[in-house]
Amino acid sequence: MNKNKTATPDMSASQAIDARIHELGDWRGRMLARLRGLITATDAKVIEEWKWNIPVWSRDGIIAVANPHKGKVKVTFDYGARLPDPDKLFNAGLEGNQRRAIDFFEGDKVNERGLKALVRAAIEFNQNKAKKKAPKSKK
Repeated sequence: MNKNKTATPDMSASQAIDARIHELGDWRGRMLARLRGLITATDAKVIEEWKWNIPVWSRDGIIAVANPHKGKVKVTFDYGARLPDPDKLFNAGLEGNQRRAIDFFEGDKVNERGLKALVRAAIEFNQNKAKKKAPKSKK
């Protein structure tokens, strides 16, 4: 179920995500809503986007995307391979050298503290990456 039949091009990203949650209508929708709430509550400057027909959250670059599948909700952190994960939340995409993901299955408990720590680490990573790319000003 990768195609959102409810979202339309004239919707804002938040409206498209709302429509996707409503369209799912099962535990995946409730999980997506919960994860969305945790990600956006972590930092007031997190931006919700709708790209590739899925929810995307960013701040100074992509933090994570969420993709509901038939039996899970996958949250993929763009630079997850470079983020500290002391709570060992990443359980998918571990072989990659950039992205890491967390697969949530029906009935899974969400480690809210750990997820928020990953979001903060992703924001910090993006900000540090942006600083390195910024041209140095001449004094």
